[in-house]
Amino acid sequence: MGQLHSKPGRSPGANGGGRRVYALLRAQLADGTLAAGARLPSTRALAADLGVARNTMSVAYEQLAAEGFLDTARGRAARVAAPLVTAARSAARARPLDAARLSAFGRRVAQMALPPAPAAPAARIDFRYGAVAARDFPTLAWKRAYQAELLRQQPHLYYAAPEGEAALRQALPGYLRRARGLNCTAAQILVVQGTQQAIDLCARLLLEPSNAFAFEDPGYAMARHGLEASGARLVPVPVDALGLETGALPADAQLRLAYATPSHQFPLGGVLPMGRRQQLLQWAQQQRSWIIEDDYDGEFRYGQRPIDALQAIDTEGRVIYLGSFSKALSPQLRLGYMVLPPSLVPLFAKAQRLAMRHAPVLEQRVLAALLDSGAYERHVRRLRRENERRRSALLGAIERHLPADARVSGSAAGLHVVLWLPFLRPADEPRRVAAARGEGIGVYPVSPLFVRPPGAMAPRPAGLILGYASLTLAQIDEGIERLARAIADVTGA
Repeated sequence: MGQLHSKPGRSPGANGGGRRVYALLRAQLADGTLAAGARLPSTRALAADLGVARNTMSVAYEQLAAEGFLDTARGRAARVAAPLVTAARSAARARPLDAARLSAFGRRVAQMALPPAPAAPAARIDFRYGAVAARDFPTLAWKRAYQAELLRQQPHLYYAAPEGEAALRQALPGYLRRARGLNCTAAQILVVQGTQQAIDLCARLLLEPSNAFAFEDPGYAMARHGLEASGARLVPVPVDALGLETGALPADAQLRLAYATPSHQFPLGGVLPMGRRQQLLQWAQQQRSWIIEDDYDGEFRYGQRPIDALQAIDTEGRVIYLGSFSKALSPQLRLGYMVLPPSLVPLFAKAQRLAMRHAPVLEQRVLAALLDSGAYERHVRRLRRENERRRSALLGAIERHLPADARVSGSAAGLHVVLWLPFLRPADEPRRVAAARGEGIGVYPVSPLFVRPPGAMAPRPAGLILGYASLTLAQIDEGIERLARAIADVTGA
């Protein structure tokens, strides 16, 4: 197979059309848009597509072949030459990030050690917290409501209100009053793309690099990183069996915000009692600070009615309530909401419009229809029963298969527990996780969720976060049995 070469006096620069065609093809060949070995259209077909003469196309092909970008031979279609494309792409990948050309925000994000991005299940039985069972999704109800909204005639398709769809914002206050005790109006609600986007808005609008924010220790790592991206100073506040130790909140003029999970502390599971809730609100009023109440799984409490949200007793407008559909429906839906103090609504709506215009409209209307019909609340009740069975299966399996001194915290609510192993140290967690992975079990250490170094805290045993909402009862039992073998391998039991 030989290559065609440019003939003397002919080059793609001979006319404007030739230069345009040559530059277009060369750019796509150089950056890998046209993959190595890919077959190119004939000069006749491509000339027709691009609106140029076939002779112009032939000259461009000949020049690219002469430069080594194409392999050509008489009677065969031209193909992309592999070596030059690979080299060009490798050079682009190897180019280092120039931090000096980033903003301060960009430099902070570049230096962050974020948790690994979610991937496909890493083990056959994965106790990943935050995952929910695909079979629990209300497929038929969602499909009916989705089709109805899809077929609903609209006068036109255009951008929507940044605050969210009116139908969803009007449906949420009644539901939140019944389910979580909230006292709010539709005008206080901002629909967002999940809790993480809500935290990002709070960080951008309420914190300066010269400020500080209080955060539960241990706590939800992605929320912490989202707030740290503002450049504000992190002030870790210890957590005990009841949740945030509100008596440890400092009186610091720079503290502009506190993040808390009062209904089910993440990850330890404490439920903040009324006395501490009032103390937290008094602290915020004295500090003139905001409180982010992340109610990430408040609908799931077992054996009694879910505890009302902190926002329900806030009389001074200090609480920013974050709610999500991730645990009741799916984290892939990427829809959540904020209940804002009235004074903050215009500001957050403007920022929402600048950042992403608005959340997906069709899905908002579907959720509104499910809320209005009562289908969503029926689904949550059914899901609560299913997850209570899973929780009971998990606690029973731990009692049957694990050593007697293993203990559990945070089982009264939510979709995960923390398993404490007093016979292991925090430093043993990585080895234990690896041994479990060898048994086909995905487990997750609690240590990365602590902010303070071990020497700054009271001694504690190794801990494991076990999410159970995505597993069957049989998987839960088998998973804990296999975990027991992995622990025995590590401890030599």
